[in-house]
Amino acid sequence: MRTNAALPERFDRRESKAGEPYFVLKAGNGQIIGQSEMYSSAAGMENGMLSVARNAPEAELKDLSAS
Repeated sequence: MRTNAALPERFDRRESKAGEPYFVLKAGNGQIIGQSEMYSSAAGMENGMLSVARNAPEAELKDLSAS
């Protein structure tokens, strides 16, 4: 997630059946590794992508595999 969020080409802009914009983040192999909330506007979605790109590289890592 941290590495992929820094690469703009890994973000895929989409639209729900209801017409709401959202985005997914893909790994290098094309697998979806994250999905955003639904936004009320394309501008909101773009701001959300910028926020992820800016904050993900320094986000705290929580390993839940042992839970």
